[in-house]
Amino acid sequence: MGQKVRLGGMALGNGVLVHGPTAWACAVRVGDGTVKVASGRKQMLAPNITSPFLRGPVRLFESLAFLPRLKRALPEARLPYESTRTVGVIALTAMISGGVRRLRINASVTEALASLLALAPALASLREGALANYHGAEHIAIGSYEHEHRAAKEHERCGSHLIGPMLVVGTVGNVIAGRAPARYRSAARVAASVGAVAASTEVFAWMQRHAESPLARALARPGHELQHRVATAEPTAAQLEVAEAALQACLDLEHASA
Repeated sequence: MGQKVRLGGMALGNGVLVHGPTAWACAVRVGDGTVKVASGRKQMLAPNITSPFLRGPVRLFESLAFLPRLKRALPEARLPYESTRTVGVIALTAMISGGVRRLRINASVTEALASLLALAPALASLREGALANYHGAEHIAIGSYEHEHRAAKEHERCGSHLIGPMLVVGTVGNVIAGRAPARYRSAARVAASVGAVAASTEVFAWMQRHAESPLARALARPGHELQHRVATAEPTAAQLEVAEAALQACLDLEHASA
């Protein structure tokens, strides 16, 4: 077997997106029951970034930057945050978080609560329709390709594993930002958020390199439990077929550029 391509992915309401180092592909089940696929090349920035402070945010931006192109190529794709319910949860969460920050309680407790509330939109989107099933299909398809046997619906590189590091780093950063003078506080919170993404991405990379470390396992535990209990569900054969179609289309493009 040749060297495996390192892949990531995203579950949609009616399909799966798979992306590799240079390409992306998306497959969805459309109204007449057929599978429709679109694919393309990624615009790469992160390989040229050496600063740890910038590398993580740029990688996150890259993983989302081609979504407008995806929607143009595959308008049937239902992205996770497109529903009215999820938009409403985002607005409600922002209001509650603002109220929590005005409470006269310990700053670290306040920021920890705000960080936990920030998970609400993602959890709300996962409880809609077949998104959790397609999330499981995404993991099974990519994991089976990587390990050459039927994989579980939980995957060790799922973005949910960023939750542990993000909660810790984000809480600390926002506590520090909250002590800035009032006129600089909003800018300080933005800087803290960018810093939390950067630091969490680097911690996540360390967790992948030291997967057997007790600390790495502890940091990965919240994400694994979220995947196992909430974020993924066992897919049907038809849903797994969609994920495998996205996987193959992405690999075809990656191998064509090799």
